[in-house]
Amino acid sequence: MLRVENLTKIFPDGTEALHNVSFQVKDGEFLAIIGLSGSGKSTLLRCINRLIDPTEGRVTWDDEDITAAQGKELRRIRRHIGMIFQQFNLVKRSSVRTNVLSGRLGYANQFLSLFGRFSSQDRERASAALERMGIADKAENRADQLSGGQQQRVGIARALMQEPRLMLADEPVASLDPVLAHSILRYLELLNRQDGITVLCSLHFLDLVHRYATRVIGLKDGEMVFDGLPSELTAERFKEVYGEEAEMVTVGGQG
Repeated sequence: MLRVENLTKIFPDGTEALHNVSFQVKDGEFLAIIGLSGSGKSTLLRCINRLIDPTEGRVTWDDEDITAAQGKELRRIRRHIGMIFQQFNLVKRSSVRTNVLSGRLGYANQFLSLFGRFSSQDRERASAALERMGIADKAENRADQLSGGQQQRVGIARALMQEPRLMLADEPVASLDPVLAHSILRYLELLNRQDGITVLCSLHFLDLVHRYATRVIGLKDGEMVFDGLPSELTAERFKEVYGEEAEMVTVGGQG
């Protein structure tokens, strides 16, 4: 169980990105986080795994206080929290295999990993992750030789190397076309259903939310304004999140 309690984040310039956000996520849920750009979606995900520190409130996972964790304790918790980014965050000049192996850094000998030395078990695990993502044949390619969809699959394979129980996906399909968007989300759905990995994924398009999410929260100006099932996200509730001028566009729509 993931619990977010009264989470607030105020940046040094005075911007309040999150205000008193609270919700719970059961193990095995696929939670979609929706809202306009600047609504606090990315900040929320980064507070959960402590890429940034919240100003107030706390995040607990399996009764461990992530917000209070430091040093080795925080690194131990993070091992099991995968992160997928909109812009992939790959080392473009490195091979696909090397990028995937970097997901094992939380477990590997830090000195040896600096020189690219990973155990045979880790290398086998990387090959299996790439096979699962359908890009085993790209293992020796440079990351920047791959398409956007392929790069995002490398990002998922890298996250899998952590043996995650929780996956945070920060607008993972925002830079992809509609066909690739569905492809990437099907991979996340597979991990959610087959491996029981809890997924928190920020999304923009409502047809993707209805197709893949088991639950939705909506953020507006840093505050949570919706928490419910995808089927409960009616046109009226949608406008509460996106504003009166919003239209319920699909992933292939305009606007």
